[in-house]
Amino acid sequence: MNLQETLSNQVKQAVLASYKVELETVEFQATRKEFAGDITVVVFPMLRFVKGNPVQIGETIGNYLVENVSTVKGFNVVKGFLNIEISDSYFVDAFNTIKDDTTYGLVSPSADDKSVMVEYSSPNTNKPLHLGHVRNNLLGYSVAEILKASGKKVYKTQIINDRGIHICKSMLAWLKFGEGETPESTGLKGDKLVGNYYVKFDQEYKKEIQDLVAKGSTEDEAKKNAPILVEAQQMLLKWEAGDDEVVSLWKKMNGWVYDGFNVTYKNLGVDFDTLYYESNTYLLGKEFVEQGLKSGVFAKEDDGSVWCDLTEEGLDKKIVQRSDGTAVYMTQDIGTAIQRIKDFPDVGGMVYTVGNEQDYHFKVLFLILKKLGFDWAENLYHLSYGMVDLPSGKMKSREGTVVDADDLVDEMAKTAGEISEELGKLDGYSEAEKQALYKVIGLGALKYHILKVDPKKRILFDPKESIDFQGNTGPFIQYTYARIQSILRKADVDDSEIKSTDLHPKEKELIKQLQLFPEVIQNAAEQHSPALIANYTYDLVKEFNSFYQNVSILGADNNDEKQLRVALSQTVANTIKTAFSLLGIQVPERM
Repeated sequence: MNLQETLSNQVKQAVLASYKVELETVEFQATRKEFAGDITVVVFPMLRFVKGNPVQIGETIGNYLVENVSTVKGFNVVKGFLNIEISDSYFVDAFNTIKDDTTYGLVSPSADDKSVMVEYSSPNTNKPLHLGHVRNNLLGYSVAEILKASGKKVYKTQIINDRGIHICKSMLAWLKFGEGETPESTGLKGDKLVGNYYVKFDQEYKKEIQDLVAKGSTEDEAKKNAPILVEAQQMLLKWEAGDDEVVSLWKKMNGWVYDGFNVTYKNLGVDFDTLYYESNTYLLGKEFVEQGLKSGVFAKEDDGSVWCDLTEEGLDKKIVQRSDGTAVYMTQDIGTAIQRIKDFPDVGGMVYTVGNEQDYHFKVLFLILKKLGFDWAENLYHLSYGMVDLPSGKMKSREGTVVDADDLVDEMAKTAGEISEELGKLDGYSEAEKQALYKVIGLGALKYHILKVDPKKRILFDPKESIDFQGNTGPFIQYTYARIQSILRKADVDDSEIKSTDLHPKEKELIKQLQLFPEVIQNAAEQHSPALIANYTYDLVKEFNSFYQNVSILGADNNDEKQLRVALSQTVANTIKTAFSLLGIQVPERM
């Protein structure tokens, strides 16, 4: 039982003994810095049940706690706030429990609990991953790790959009203009090579539109009738018909892209447990259209198309099958969700990491699945996130103006190197050690800059601003971790149990901050928000730096004091490392 639970029970006892009233809940908050105390009971909500002056009620409860609870050493009442002072021995005992727990804050999954499937990345195979994909991957991976840490079994997955007209555009442009070049012959990653032909297609398509307009076509007619587009549409029909030549080319070029994606995923430090391919899932869901028609969830229009009427739920009518019997994206997503539960029967919920432009789509998808009677549809969550902007403006794949993910990672490492050299922090490092460290710092800066922001908010990403060794940045936190490692290398104390001692206020504040970590993990999992972990870690680091500046760690007055301060430093470092691992960020031992 934690301190708040213990105090809650005792406050209820105090009110029952003094006022013959049973309270259902007790409201707590952190004690304001200008008042003495470690935790505050808010008296005002009690006035609905207890008649009297809030200051007098606070005094009565405070006196009861001092007499009956050994950990309470004093109190003060300010208006309707009862500020409670907790004994140093309580904090020392609490810290002994924390410091010896190698998995502090992490919860092991229960065998009976349902698993969660987290989908992220889900790229198209006609172009390399870009900055938008980076936010998607970092968010999805981090949320999966946080859910795991909170006690859930998690499957990480993606659906690869490996079919459709956009793929055919790259394939056709390569056939027309590629002259047989390959990733090997060009030295390019396969996803970049294929992406170049997607851009090439768009350039040729625009030229043909201009030619047709010059010959008298309207712009709409020209866009529809441009020969290269018509040819790409014919290629798609051939693919759908299983044409050997087209399917063979499709497999070859997609293979190049997958190899390229795998390099990027490794660079970003993200992974997957299972993969789904749209070429295998795009026909799924049609059987459930029939099921929905029979149950009345769907209705057929006069032209044969099938719709779901969601107007009573505040949405609109949504098509789930065209009049020619072909499926739409919604049908495919319905089928894919159901297929995943068939493949992984222990899954009881799913998290979809997809940009906020798809908010409406997921509202509709989740509602239709509920209407079709799937219990697990209650546990579907759209991890909706805002766009990533650059100081230079918006990115466009077709025009080749995107920020490539691999280039971004390289640029971050380069920038980290330039700033580190300027600060002169790396004397005595070999060149190989420097390069490895630059990558850790650069990636840490990138990931932290993106993950510290609430997922729903839009981000303006400035690489230089993110690599700062001061302030709320990844490198600042990494530097603090490395500083602690330097202290620990010089320390010469054992790790036996800390004896009860009078605590410096900064020691107590640090222990209080460490105590919050398990709750922060649970809240971050519940809210699907890595930002809570990131900002907790920054607060912990700020608290440690204040402690470091106000007390002498290695020059403590006696051995017990030194042992406590070294152990506190070690535990803070361990917590930083654990927290950053949930964000997919490494911490360097030296910096």
